[in-house]
This record gives sequence, C-alpha cells and structure tokens, in this order.
Amino acid sequence: MGTPRSDMSIKDRELEILIPVPNINVKDHSKSSSPSDSPNTPSSSPCRSHHSSGKEAFSKVIRSWTSKKFITGCVILFPIAITFYITWWFIHFVDDFFSPIYNHLGINVFGLGFITSMTFIFFVGVFMSSWLGASLLSLGEWFIKKMPLMSYIYSASKQISSAISPDKTSQAFKEVAIIRHPRLGEYAFGFITSTVILNTNTGAEELCCIYVPTNHLYLGDIFLVNSKDVMRPNLSVREGIEIVISGGMAVPKVLNIQEVQSILSPRVGKFVVPQV
Repeated sequence: MGTPRSDMSIKDRELEILIPVPNINVKDHSKSSSPSDSPNTPSSSPCRSHHSSGKEAFSKVIRSWTSKKFITGCVILFPIAITFYITWWFIHFVDDFFSPIYNHLGINVFGLGFITSMTFIFFVGVFMSSWLGASLLSLGEWFIKKMPLMSYIYSASKQISSAISPDKTSQAFKEVAIIRHPRLGEYAFGFITSTVILNTNTGAEELCCIYVPTNHLYLGDIFLVNSKDVMRPNLSVREGIEIVISGGMAVPKVLNIQEVQSILSPRVGKFVVPQV
C-alpha cells in the first residue's frame, strides 16, 4: 500500500492536469500594474494636444497681423514710390534736352538742363500766344498735315493736349456732361466738344456733340444729344478727366446737376435759329 503523501501528490497532479494554472510573470505583472497604464490615472495626451492647438492659433494670429501690416505698408508706399519715380524720370527726361549742350561746354551741373527746358517752354507759350506765333504754328501744322503718318499722330496728340488747355477758344472739351446711355436708368460720363444745329421738317434743334471715352481718354464714342437732355454736373473738365483716367475712383460722393440751359446758352455758345 502506498503512503498517504504519495496519494496526495498523485491527486495534486491530476488536479493540475484537469485545471491548468497560468504562469504569472512578475515583470508582466509590474508593467500592467504601472500607474501610467492603469485606467484610473489621467492621461497626458489631452494636455499636449491643447498646448499644440494654442501654439497654432497664436502663430496664425501673428501671421495674419504681419501680412495685414505688410499689405498696408505696400498700399501706402506704392503711390508715393510711383510719384517719386515718375517725377524723377520726368526731370531726367526734360534735363536731357539741354544737358548735352552744357556738357559740351564743360558745365556739369545737374538740373541746369531742366531749368533751361522749363524756361524754354514758358517762352514758347508766350510767343505762340502772339499773332506771329499763331501764324507760324498754323504754317507748321499745314506742313505736318500733308505728311501721311505724322498727320494722324499729331492730330490725336493735339486733341488730347487741347482737352486740358486753359485756352477756352481752342477745340477742347467745353464741359463735363452726363447723358442717359446705353439704356434707361443708366448714365455715362462724357465731354461736350461742340454744338450743331439740326434742321428738320418740324424745325431747328440744338444738339450737343458728346464725346464718351471708352478706353481711358484717347478712344471713345460720339453721341449727338439734344441740349435739353444733357445734364451738366458741377465738375470742371480736369475733374472729369481725372474721373475717366482713374476708372471712376475720383467721382465725388455728391453730384449736383445744374439747371438745363436753353438754346441760347452762354456756356455752349449763342446762335440764331434759322427759319425753315
């Protein structure tokens, strides 16, 4: 007969075979019981994500503020730089007319040619205002108009220069006008260049020749509009030219339309209505 200890060991082995007991590693148990992996301890990932989102928001604000200030500086400095550049270019351009003469004489003073050119232009204006100067100018224009290519260039440039001429008797823009164009409820800026008399079976009618620029100032359409349908705002010719060149940005906030002139209008020119 076996001893009771051997019987107990045999029973224990049989129980181990029927119900296996897993081997628990001490290291694994220590890892699983660490405070960082336990579900009861708070995680540090939300804090890190909140910190990174705050940095991104702050950087976005800084970039937006920097770009806005940079664009503001460009907007302010751009017209100033363009003004100084064009002015400097104009001074050099005018100075080059007489500076070679002074350089040939050994006088190298910057600006002396510019002053000489301005003085020369002034005396040309004084001379051309006289009867002799006007006669010479008419003779020179007659020669230029006989040339095929130069006649077109001279005529176009003269019309543009006459538009801003202080001489009211020249063929310049007489007044700024507003007409209904191209349809009812829409208006267009234009310039009164002349007036004509339209004789029909019903009588005589005064028409204003309105020049409406379509491409800045040197290209446009011509409309013959009844003088009673022409609206004359309180704008000078130079202000009208600034409005056209600026693309409408120089239009004043309020425009006052003056009274409609009758046929005997001193602003456009008096005339006698012929009998039909």
